[in-house]
Amino acid sequence: MGLVRNPPPQFRTPHSALRTLAVWDPIGERMKRGQRRAQRETSAGGVVFRRGSEGEVRYLLIRDSYRNWGFPKGHLEVGEPPADAARREVSEETGLGDLVLHGPIKVIDWYFRFRGTTIHKYCHFFLFESREGEPVPQAEEGISACVWHPMEQALETISYDNARSVLRRAGEMLRALSQPAEAGGAAGT
Repeated sequence: MGLVRNPPPQFRTPHSALRTLAVWDPIGERMKRGQRRAQRETSAGGVVFRRGSEGEVRYLLIRDSYRNWGFPKGHLEVGEPPADAARREVSEETGLGDLVLHGPIKVIDWYFRFRGTTIHKYCHFFLFESREGEPVPQAEEGISACVWHPMEQALETISYDNARSVLRRAGEMLRALSQPAEAGGAAGT
């Protein structure tokens, strides 16, 4: 049976249905007609932890210029790898140096509007350990406080759900790093 070239009128697609009524961004989010695609921005930040004398773990939170609690983060400089940017931003915003990198945590993304432009922001988070020094908020960037909290208190304090998911993943990574190495030998031999 062949293709029907001229279907009856009730089965024809009107020409108006073939016009583009909406555009799609690269991730498949539907956008209104005439709306420009979101401008992409990439940043990096760090979840910093410290172990107390009894082995208790505390996480560093900062309060930003909007009075929200989260993690130090900022834009990548041209050609700067995300891990280097994360270390630099943590140091700049908290005054902490000598940070030990334990690895990438996850990349989160979100949309927001800034001065009439839709921004699609991606942020690479890394796990850092700080063994000494007291954090000092970078006032010129609007950072008004730096505090150390245990996991549960940090989860309650953080302002954004996606930052909570980063902290939970950081806690999982830290637990995995804290596991003693299994004794040698293959199972079942």
